[in-house]
Amino acid sequence: MEENLIIDFTPTGLIPTKSLTPYIPISISEIIEDIHSAWELGITKVHLHARDVQTGNPTYKKDVYASIIEGIRKFAPSLVICVSLSGRAFNKFEERSEALELEGFLKPDMGSLTLSSLNFNQIASINSPEMILNLANKMKNLGIVPELEAFDAGMINYAKYLIKKGLLIPPFYFNLLLGNIACAQADLLHAGIMIRDLPENSLWSLAGIGDQQLMMNSVAIAIGGGVRVGLEDNIWYTSSRTKLASNIDLIKRIHILADANGRKIMTSEEFRQKMNLENGSGKYGRAIIKT
Repeated sequence: MEENLIIDFTPTGLIPTKSLTPYIPISISEIIEDIHSAWELGITKVHLHARDVQTGNPTYKKDVYASIIEGIRKFAPSLVICVSLSGRAFNKFEERSEALELEGFLKPDMGSLTLSSLNFNQIASINSPEMILNLANKMKNLGIVPELEAFDAGMINYAKYLIKKGLLIPPFYFNLLLGNIACAQADLLHAGIMIRDLPENSLWSLAGIGDQQLMMNSVAIAIGGGVRVGLEDNIWYTSSRTKLASNIDLIKRIHILADANGRKIMTSEEFRQKMNLENGSGKYGRAIIKT
């Protein structure tokens, strides 16, 4: 029996700017508004990036994340929230892990964990073994679940190494990102190998970089997986790059594809239960298992 469809919404990212697309949400209020609209349509979780209030540049500051999370939880207290711990813009552990320190009503449920270093078109994302181990350990200690980001099969193998070391605890959630220039390409063979290699007790979503987003999302919907979708990965609605997308355009298209494939959208509540997260009614992060 197929799982309900995970929609992992990525509204902002690190790279898109207003000069590239007017639809990218950058201010705190814009990010909250886009997430509100997406939540009303139906999403499972949101992957947050924060931008500096003055410059619009990426920021790691937990006070900016706090303002975004507070705004989201006013209308969607159960929506699963993941904060970015990306190494593309920052590479000091204290900076990358700062948002994990939010507590109570502002505590994130998840934090992104890229499982190796990699090159993008014009910039590297540096994720040393020490950094990955430290981020995983801090999330484990704080009761925050890693959102595991894998750009090729080797990164999945590294996740298995972390499992053996006791730093990752099941169940697991993977975003499989295909189509980056220096990593696994967006085709059925690469996707199939990565899905095959996932550890037991894993939920997963497929993402496609740029023009590959729709194809990878379509494949995932057809074969029973989840989707990662949003302007972080792709700013265009058409592969010909003649029409810019809004986040809501992309979410609506996923709903059309889901309906055509007979897939219901996984609610945050169902995802929380499957991932052993707190129920979201004022408690967030990993649930404490009573023995």
